[in-house]
Amino acid sequence: MHDIIKPPFTLATALLKVQAAEDVWNSRDPDRVARAYSPDSTWRNRTEFLRGRQEIEMFLRRKWATELDYRLKKTLWGFRENRIAVSFEYEWHDASGQWFRSYGTELWEFDPDGLMRRRLASINDAPIDASERRVHRDLQDYVPDSARESGPATAFASAFISASDTSPAKNTA
Repeated sequence: MHDIIKPPFTLATALLKVQAAEDVWNSRDPDRVARAYSPDSTWRNRTEFLRGRQEIEMFLRRKWATELDYRLKKTLWGFRENRIAVSFEYEWHDASGQWFRSYGTELWEFDPDGLMRRRLASINDAPIDASERRVHRDLQDYVPDSARESGPATAFASAFISASDTSPAKNTA
């Protein structure tokens, strides 16, 4: 069993939490991502307001059905006690092959058990040419959307809530 990264955060644990969040979101596994949030977690994502893991999971399934080959980079912006702020950018393409870079900020609040209970996200999209992509990571387990199998997720979101398999955020720009 992994140790859960719990508040209050230090610089080291905040960096670990951000890197772990980046890693689990890059899995594009809605079940795995949703398990990193408290059962009653609330989200504001653009103009959508979500509550609970089931709504989060449904939202992520819709998101990744249209945001193909999604690749994300998160950067720690600030932290205190049980809160973390990040800036991020991610790249994806639609079904027609048009690439986009989405920029934004997120404010996170965690419960005493280290699960995220509130996420506020502001996001803007910009169309880009495929040659302008800059969010690249070499992940052994990365599988393009075109090669993915469908089916229920089996992995727990330990990458998001564990300090065991994570390292501080790296600049990939």
